[in-house]
Amino acid sequence: MLLWVARLAGTAGNQMLMLALSWQMYDLTGSAWDLGLVGLLQFLPSIPLVLPAGHLIDRFNRARLLSLCLGVQVVIGLVLCLGTASGQLDRHWLLAVSVALGVMRSFQMPTQQALTPCLVPPALLPRALAFSSSGMQAAIIAGPAVGGLLYVAGPTVTYATCAALFVLATALVAGGVRYEHEPPPRQAPGWRTLLAGLHFVAGHKVVLGAISLDLFAVLLGGATALLPIYAKDVLHVGPAGLGLLRGAPAVGALLMSVLLVRWPIHRRTGAWLLGAVAFYGLTIIVFGLSTSFWLSLAALGLGGAADMVSVVIRQTLVQLETPDAMRGRVSAVNSVFIGASNQLGEFESGATAAWLGPVGSVLLGGIGTCVVAALWWRWFPALSRRDALVQEA
Repeated sequence: MLLWVARLAGTAGNQMLMLALSWQMYDLTGSAWDLGLVGLLQFLPSIPLVLPAGHLIDRFNRARLLSLCLGVQVVIGLVLCLGTASGQLDRHWLLAVSVALGVMRSFQMPTQQALTPCLVPPALLPRALAFSSSGMQAAIIAGPAVGGLLYVAGPTVTYATCAALFVLATALVAGGVRYEHEPPPRQAPGWRTLLAGLHFVAGHKVVLGAISLDLFAVLLGGATALLPIYAKDVLHVGPAGLGLLRGAPAVGALLMSVLLVRWPIHRRTGAWLLGAVAFYGLTIIVFGLSTSFWLSLAALGLGGAADMVSVVIRQTLVQLETPDAMRGRVSAVNSVFIGASNQLGEFESGATAAWLGPVGSVLLGGIGTCVVAALWWRWFPALSRRDALVQEA
Protein backbone atom coordinates (compact mmCIF):
# COMPACT_ATOMS: atom_id res chain seq x y z
CA MET A 1 0.00 0.00 0.00
CA LEU A 2 2.89 2.38 0.75
CA LEU A 3 4.26 1.74 -2.76
CA TRP A 4 0.83 2.53 -4.21
CA VAL A 5 0.62 5.86 -2.34
CA ALA A 6 4.21 6.71 -3.25
CA ARG A 7 3.57 6.06 -6.92
CA LEU A 8 0.40 8.14 -6.64
CA ALA A 9 2.38 11.13 -5.33
CA GLY A 10 5.27 10.62 -7.74
CA THR A 11 3.01 10.26 -10.77
CA ALA A 12 0.99 13.35 -9.88
CA GLY A 13 4.20 15.34 -9.42
CA ASN A 14 5.63 14.09 -12.70
CA GLN A 15 2.46 14.94 -14.62
CA MET A 16 2.40 18.45 -13.17
CA LEU A 17 6.08 18.89 -13.97
CA MET A 18 5.70 17.79 -17.59
CA LEU A 19 2.68 20.04 -18.10
CA ALA A 20 4.56 23.06 -16.74
CA LEU A 21 7.73 22.22 -18.67
CA SER A 22 5.94 21.76 -22.01
CA TRP A 23 3.80 24.89 -21.60
CA GLN A 24 6.84 26.92 -20.53
CA MET A 25 8.82 25.67 -23.54
CA TYR A 26 6.02 26.53 -25.99
CA ASP A 27 5.54 29.89 -24.28
CA LEU A 28 9.26 30.65 -24.66
CA THR A 29 9.77 29.42 -28.24
CA GLY A 30 6.36 28.92 -29.89
CA SER A 31 7.95 25.93 -31.65
CA ALA A 32 6.37 22.51 -32.25
CA TRP A 33 9.89 21.24 -32.96
CA ASP A 34 11.06 22.21 -29.47
CA LEU A 35 8.09 20.42 -27.92
CA GLY A 36 9.08 17.29 -29.81
CA LEU A 37 12.71 17.80 -28.80
CA VAL A 38 11.72 17.66 -25.13
CA GLY A 39 10.39 14.15 -25.74
CA LEU A 40 13.39 13.05 -27.80
CA LEU A 41 15.90 14.14 -25.15
CA GLN A 42 13.99 12.22 -22.49
CA PHE A 43 14.20 9.07 -24.60
CA LEU A 44 17.80 9.12 -25.84
CA PRO A 45 19.50 8.32 -22.48
CA SER A 46 17.56 5.07 -22.23
CA ILE A 47 19.47 3.57 -25.17
CA PRO A 48 22.97 3.50 -23.63
CA LEU A 49 21.58 2.87 -20.12
CA VAL A 50 19.23 -0.06 -20.87
CA LEU A 51 21.82 -2.80 -20.26
CA PRO A 52 23.47 -1.44 -17.07
CA ALA A 53 20.07 -0.45 -15.64
CA GLY A 54 18.66 -3.95 -16.06
CA HIS A 55 21.77 -5.52 -14.53
CA LEU A 56 21.63 -3.24 -11.46
CA ILE A 57 17.91 -3.88 -10.93
CA ASP A 58 18.44 -7.65 -10.92
CA ARG A 59 21.38 -7.39 -8.50
CA PHE A 60 20.32 -4.79 -5.93
CA ASN A 61 17.31 -4.07 -3.74
CA ARG A 62 14.65 -2.66 -6.05
CA ALA A 63 12.93 -0.60 -3.35
CA ARG A 64 16.16 1.25 -2.56
CA LEU A 65 16.82 1.92 -6.23
CA LEU A 66 13.31 3.32 -6.64
CA SER A 67 13.72 5.67 -3.66
CA LEU A 68 16.99 6.93 -5.17
CA CYS A 69 15.25 7.67 -8.48
CA LEU A 70 12.50 9.58 -6.69
CA GLY A 71 15.14 11.55 -4.79
CA VAL A 72 16.67 12.65 -8.10
CA GLN A 73 13.25 13.99 -9.11
CA VAL A 74 13.22 16.12 -5.95
CA VAL A 75 16.44 17.77 -7.13
CA ILE A 76 15.04 18.28 -10.65
CA GLY A 77 11.89 19.92 -9.27
CA LEU A 78 13.94 22.27 -7.10
CA VAL A 79 16.22 23.22 -10.03
CA LEU A 80 13.21 24.12 -12.16
CA CYS A 81 11.61 26.05 -9.31
CA LEU A 82 14.70 28.08 -8.44
CA GLY A 83 15.69 28.60 -12.08
CA THR A 84 12.26 29.97 -12.96
CA ALA A 85 12.11 32.18 -9.86
CA SER A 86 15.51 33.69 -10.71
CA GLY A 87 14.57 34.28 -14.35
CA GLN A 88 17.50 32.18 -15.60
CA LEU A 89 15.49 29.25 -16.97
CA ASP A 90 15.59 29.38 -20.77
CA ARG A 91 15.23 26.93 -23.67
CA HIS A 92 18.65 25.37 -23.07
CA TRP A 93 17.94 24.78 -19.37
CA LEU A 94 14.62 23.09 -20.21
CA LEU A 95 16.33 20.81 -22.72
CA ALA A 96 19.06 19.95 -20.19
CA VAL A 97 16.41 19.08 -17.60
CA SER A 98 14.75 16.84 -20.21
CA VAL A 99 18.00 14.88 -20.50
CA ALA A 100 18.21 14.54 -16.70
CA LEU A 101 14.63 13.25 -16.60
CA GLY A 102 15.54 10.73 -19.28
CA VAL A 103 18.48 9.41 -17.28
CA MET A 104 16.37 9.08 -14.15
CA ARG A 105 13.51 7.29 -15.95
CA SER A 106 15.92 4.80 -17.50
CA PHE A 107 16.23 3.36 -13.99
CA GLN A 108 12.88 4.27 -12.40
CA MET A 109 10.49 2.71 -14.91
CA PRO A 110 12.04 -0.79 -15.04
CA THR A 111 12.58 -0.75 -11.27
CA GLN A 112 8.87 -0.10 -10.67
CA GLN A 113 7.87 -2.81 -13.14
CA ALA A 114 10.19 -5.40 -11.60
CA LEU A 115 9.29 -4.47 -8.00
CA THR A 116 5.53 -5.08 -8.17
CA PRO A 117 5.71 -8.88 -8.78
CA CYS A 118 7.97 -9.14 -5.70
CA LEU A 119 5.12 -7.86 -3.52
CA VAL A 120 2.11 -9.89 -4.80
CA PRO A 121 1.59 -13.56 -5.79
CA PRO A 122 1.32 -14.36 -9.54
CA ALA A 123 -2.38 -15.25 -9.38
CA LEU A 124 -3.21 -11.76 -8.08
CA LEU A 125 -0.90 -9.88 -10.44
CA PRO A 126 -3.57 -8.91 -13.06
CA ARG A 127 -5.80 -7.42 -10.35
CA ALA A 128 -2.83 -5.80 -8.62
CA LEU A 129 -1.69 -4.14 -11.84
CA ALA A 130 -5.23 -2.95 -12.56
CA PHE A 131 -5.54 -1.56 -9.01
CA SER A 132 -2.12 0.08 -9.29
CA SER A 133 -3.09 1.55 -12.64
CA SER A 134 -6.31 2.97 -11.20
CA GLY A 135 -4.26 4.95 -8.68
CA MET A 136 -1.81 6.09 -11.33
CA GLN A 137 -4.64 7.23 -13.56
CA ALA A 138 -6.22 9.16 -10.69
CA ALA A 139 -2.88 10.92 -10.28
CA ILE A 140 -2.67 11.54 -14.02
CA ILE A 141 -6.13 13.14 -13.83
CA ALA A 142 -5.41 15.29 -10.79
CA GLY A 143 -1.81 16.15 -11.72
CA PRO A 144 -2.42 18.00 -15.01
CA ALA A 145 -5.68 19.56 -13.81
CA VAL A 146 -4.11 20.93 -10.61
CA GLY A 147 -0.90 21.74 -12.48
CA GLY A 148 -2.79 23.78 -15.05
CA LEU A 149 -4.54 25.76 -12.33
CA LEU A 150 -1.29 26.29 -10.41
CA TYR A 151 0.45 27.43 -13.60
CA VAL A 152 -1.93 30.38 -13.73
CA ALA A 153 -0.10 31.61 -10.60
CA GLY A 154 3.22 30.93 -12.33
CA PRO A 155 5.46 27.96 -13.13
CA THR A 156 7.44 28.51 -9.92
CA VAL A 157 4.42 27.49 -7.85
CA THR A 158 3.88 24.41 -9.99
CA TYR A 159 7.50 23.26 -9.75
CA ALA A 160 7.58 23.80 -5.97
CA THR A 161 4.48 21.63 -5.59
CA CYS A 162 6.09 18.93 -7.75
CA ALA A 163 9.21 18.91 -5.55
CA ALA A 164 7.05 18.52 -2.42
CA LEU A 165 5.22 15.53 -3.93
CA PHE A 166 8.53 13.90 -4.89
CA VAL A 167 9.77 14.33 -1.29
CA LEU A 168 6.66 12.53 -0.03
CA ALA A 169 7.08 9.68 -2.52
CA THR A 170 10.77 9.27 -1.66
CA ALA A 171 10.06 9.11 2.07
CA LEU A 172 7.31 6.51 1.67
CA VAL A 173 9.40 4.14 -0.46
CA ALA A 174 12.60 4.56 1.57
CA GLY A 175 10.83 4.19 4.89
CA GLY A 176 8.23 1.50 4.30
CA VAL A 177 8.55 -0.69 1.19
CA ARG A 178 10.16 -4.03 2.09
CA TYR A 179 10.50 -7.44 0.44
CA GLU A 180 12.77 -10.48 0.70
CA HIS A 181 15.72 -9.60 -1.49
CA GLU A 182 18.21 -12.36 -2.22
CA PRO A 183 21.23 -11.02 -4.13
CA PRO A 184 22.27 -13.32 -6.99
CA PRO A 185 25.72 -14.90 -6.96
CA ARG A 186 28.42 -12.34 -7.69
CA GLN A 187 29.66 -12.40 -11.25
CA ALA A 188 31.28 -9.94 -13.60
CA PRO A 189 28.72 -8.10 -15.75
CA GLY A 190 29.88 -9.59 -19.07
CA TRP A 191 28.08 -9.15 -22.35
CA ARG A 192 26.22 -12.43 -21.95
CA THR A 193 24.71 -11.24 -18.66
CA LEU A 194 23.98 -7.73 -19.92
CA LEU A 195 22.35 -8.95 -23.14
CA ALA A 196 20.25 -11.65 -21.46
CA GLY A 197 17.17 -9.44 -21.40
CA LEU A 198 17.37 -8.75 -25.14
CA HIS A 199 17.88 -12.44 -25.89
CA PHE A 200 14.90 -13.40 -23.72
CA VAL A 201 12.57 -10.90 -25.43
CA ALA A 202 13.74 -11.91 -28.92
CA GLY A 203 13.18 -15.60 -28.15
CA HIS A 204 9.67 -15.26 -26.66
CA LYS A 205 7.21 -14.21 -29.37
CA VAL A 206 4.38 -13.34 -27.00
CA VAL A 207 6.64 -10.97 -25.03
CA LEU A 208 8.19 -9.53 -28.21
CA GLY A 209 4.78 -9.00 -29.79
CA ALA A 210 3.33 -7.32 -26.69
CA ILE A 211 6.31 -4.99 -26.18
CA SER A 212 6.70 -4.04 -29.85
CA LEU A 213 2.96 -3.45 -30.20
CA ASP A 214 3.19 -0.74 -27.56
CA LEU A 215 6.24 0.75 -29.25
CA PHE A 216 4.74 1.21 -32.69
CA ALA A 217 1.13 1.90 -31.72
CA VAL A 218 1.86 4.66 -29.20
CA LEU A 219 4.84 5.95 -31.22
CA LEU A 220 2.46 6.68 -34.07
CA GLY A 221 -0.68 7.47 -32.07
CA GLY A 222 0.70 9.70 -29.32
CA ALA A 223 -0.60 13.26 -29.48
CA THR A 224 0.48 14.36 -26.00
CA ALA A 225 3.30 16.59 -27.23
CA LEU A 226 0.86 18.55 -29.39
CA LEU A 227 -1.70 19.23 -26.66
CA PRO A 228 -0.21 22.70 -25.90
CA ILE A 229 -0.72 23.60 -29.58
CA TYR A 230 -4.29 22.27 -29.58
CA ALA A 231 -5.07 24.06 -26.31
CA LYS A 232 -3.64 27.38 -27.47
CA ASP A 233 -4.21 27.51 -31.24
CA VAL A 234 -6.98 25.02 -32.12
CA LEU A 235 -9.33 24.84 -29.13
CA HIS A 236 -8.34 28.19 -27.52
CA VAL A 237 -8.68 27.02 -23.92
CA GLY A 238 -5.36 28.15 -22.33
CA PRO A 239 -3.29 26.37 -19.67
CA ALA A 240 -6.31 25.38 -17.56
CA GLY A 241 -7.85 23.72 -20.62
CA LEU A 242 -4.52 22.06 -21.33
CA GLY A 243 -4.64 20.49 -17.87
CA LEU A 244 -8.09 19.05 -18.63
CA LEU A 245 -6.96 17.75 -22.01
CA ARG A 246 -3.92 16.04 -20.46
CA GLY A 247 -6.11 14.57 -17.75
CA ALA A 248 -8.91 13.32 -20.04
CA PRO A 249 -7.17 10.08 -21.12
CA ALA A 250 -6.58 9.30 -17.46
CA VAL A 251 -10.29 9.71 -16.66
CA GLY A 252 -11.15 7.04 -19.19
CA ALA A 253 -8.24 4.89 -18.03
CA LEU A 254 -9.28 5.22 -14.38
CA LEU A 255 -12.84 4.13 -15.08
CA MET A 256 -11.62 1.20 -17.15
CA SER A 257 -9.08 0.14 -14.51
CA VAL A 258 -11.85 0.03 -11.89
CA LEU A 259 -13.83 -2.25 -14.20
CA LEU A 260 -10.80 -4.45 -14.76
CA VAL A 261 -10.25 -4.82 -11.00
CA ARG A 262 -13.85 -5.99 -10.63
CA TRP A 263 -14.07 -7.97 -13.89
CA PRO A 264 -10.56 -8.90 -15.11
CA ILE A 265 -10.17 -10.23 -18.63
CA HIS A 266 -9.66 -14.00 -18.40
CA ARG A 267 -10.21 -15.20 -21.96
CA ARG A 268 -9.31 -14.13 -25.52
CA THR A 269 -6.74 -11.75 -24.07
CA GLY A 270 -4.83 -11.45 -27.36
CA ALA A 271 -7.95 -10.39 -29.25
CA TRP A 272 -8.83 -7.90 -26.51
CA LEU A 273 -5.32 -6.46 -26.64
CA LEU A 274 -5.21 -5.89 -30.39
CA GLY A 275 -8.82 -4.70 -30.53
CA ALA A 276 -8.11 -2.12 -27.82
CA VAL A 277 -5.12 -0.78 -29.77
CA ALA A 278 -7.19 -0.45 -32.95
CA PHE A 279 -9.95 1.40 -31.06
CA TYR A 280 -7.30 3.68 -29.54
CA GLY A 281 -6.19 4.62 -33.05
CA LEU A 282 -9.78 5.50 -34.01
CA THR A 283 -10.12 7.85 -31.02
CA ILE A 284 -6.89 9.63 -32.04
CA ILE A 285 -8.37 10.22 -35.51
CA VAL A 286 -11.52 11.73 -33.96
CA PHE A 287 -9.40 13.97 -31.71
CA GLY A 288 -7.35 15.15 -34.66
CA LEU A 289 -10.46 16.19 -36.63
CA SER A 290 -12.28 17.80 -33.70
CA THR A 291 -12.56 21.54 -33.19
CA SER A 292 -14.88 21.11 -30.20
CA PHE A 293 -13.30 21.11 -26.75
CA TRP A 294 -15.88 18.68 -25.36
CA LEU A 295 -15.63 16.26 -28.29
CA SER A 296 -11.84 16.38 -27.93
CA LEU A 297 -12.14 15.55 -24.21
CA ALA A 298 -14.48 12.64 -24.99
CA ALA A 299 -12.16 11.24 -27.68
CA LEU A 300 -9.15 11.44 -25.38
CA GLY A 301 -11.13 9.81 -22.54
CA LEU A 302 -12.23 6.87 -24.70
CA GLY A 303 -8.68 6.53 -25.96
CA GLY A 304 -7.43 6.36 -22.39
CA ALA A 305 -9.94 3.58 -21.59
CA ALA A 306 -8.79 1.55 -24.60
CA ASP A 307 -5.15 2.12 -23.72
CA MET A 308 -5.75 0.88 -20.15
CA VAL A 309 -7.02 -2.46 -21.48
CA SER A 310 -3.85 -2.71 -23.55
CA VAL A 311 -1.57 -1.68 -20.66
CA VAL A 312 -2.94 -4.19 -18.14
CA ILE A 313 -2.85 -7.10 -20.58
CA ARG A 314 0.64 -6.25 -21.86
CA GLN A 315 2.21 -5.68 -18.45
CA THR A 316 0.68 -8.84 -17.03
CA LEU A 317 1.84 -10.95 -19.97
CA VAL A 318 5.39 -9.60 -19.81
CA GLN A 319 5.73 -10.06 -16.03
CA LEU A 320 4.17 -13.54 -15.93
CA GLU A 321 6.23 -14.81 -18.87
CA THR A 322 9.51 -13.59 -17.30
CA PRO A 323 11.34 -15.38 -14.43
CA ASP A 324 12.09 -13.14 -11.44
CA ALA A 325 15.87 -13.34 -11.89
CA MET A 326 15.42 -11.78 -15.35
CA ARG A 327 12.72 -9.21 -14.58
CA GLY A 328 15.08 -6.28 -14.16
CA ARG A 329 16.77 -6.81 -17.52
CA VAL A 330 13.52 -7.58 -19.36
CA SER A 331 11.80 -4.60 -17.69
CA ALA A 332 14.71 -2.40 -18.79
CA VAL A 333 14.20 -3.52 -22.39
CA ASN A 334 10.46 -2.98 -21.99
CA SER A 335 11.08 0.51 -20.62
CA VAL A 336 13.13 1.44 -23.68
CA PHE A 337 10.21 0.38 -25.85
CA ILE A 338 7.79 2.36 -23.67
CA GLY A 339 10.11 5.36 -23.71
CA ALA A 340 10.40 5.10 -27.48
CA SER A 341 6.62 5.01 -27.78
CA ASN A 342 6.09 7.95 -25.40
CA GLN A 343 9.09 10.29 -25.53
CA LEU A 344 10.18 9.41 -29.09
CA GLY A 345 6.51 9.51 -30.04
CA GLU A 346 6.39 13.09 -28.77
CA PHE A 347 9.36 13.93 -30.98
CA GLU A 348 7.69 12.22 -33.95
CA SER A 349 4.50 14.22 -33.32
CA GLY A 350 6.42 17.49 -33.03
CA ALA A 351 8.48 16.80 -36.16
CA THR A 352 5.50 15.78 -38.31
CA ALA A 353 3.49 18.72 -36.94
CA ALA A 354 6.25 21.07 -38.12
CA TRP A 355 5.88 19.47 -41.55
CA LEU A 356 2.14 18.65 -41.84
CA GLY A 357 0.66 20.86 -39.13
CA PRO A 358 -0.80 19.54 -35.86
CA VAL A 359 -4.01 18.13 -37.40
CA GLY A 360 -2.14 16.28 -40.15
CA SER A 361 0.31 14.86 -37.62
CA VAL A 362 -2.43 13.51 -35.34
CA LEU A 363 -4.44 12.03 -38.22
CA LEU A 364 -1.40 10.29 -39.66
CA GLY A 365 -0.61 8.82 -36.24
CA GLY A 366 -4.14 7.56 -35.63
CA ILE A 367 -4.31 5.84 -39.01
CA GLY A 368 -0.86 4.33 -38.45
CA THR A 369 -1.96 2.89 -35.09
CA CYS A 370 -4.91 1.09 -36.70
CA VAL A 371 -2.59 -0.34 -39.37
CA VAL A 372 -0.16 -1.58 -36.69
CA ALA A 373 -2.95 -3.44 -34.86
CA ALA A 374 -3.92 -5.19 -38.10
CA LEU A 375 -0.33 -6.13 -38.95
CA TRP A 376 0.44 -7.46 -35.45
CA TRP A 377 -2.65 -9.67 -35.64
CA ARG A 378 -1.08 -11.36 -38.66
CA TRP A 379 2.62 -11.22 -37.72
CA PHE A 380 2.28 -12.46 -34.10
CA PRO A 381 -0.28 -15.29 -34.14
CA ALA A 382 0.88 -16.53 -30.72
CA LEU A 383 -0.15 -13.16 -29.31
CA SER A 384 -3.38 -12.67 -31.24
CA ARG A 385 -4.55 -16.20 -30.37
CA ARG A 386 -3.53 -16.00 -26.70
CA ASP A 387 -6.44 -17.05 -24.54
CA ALA A 388 -5.71 -16.94 -20.77
CA LEU A 389 -3.27 -14.49 -19.20
CA VAL A 390 -2.06 -17.10 -16.71
CA GLN A 391 -1.16 -20.27 -18.59
CA GLU A 392 -1.90 -23.56 -16.89
CA ALA A 393 1.19 -25.55 -15.87
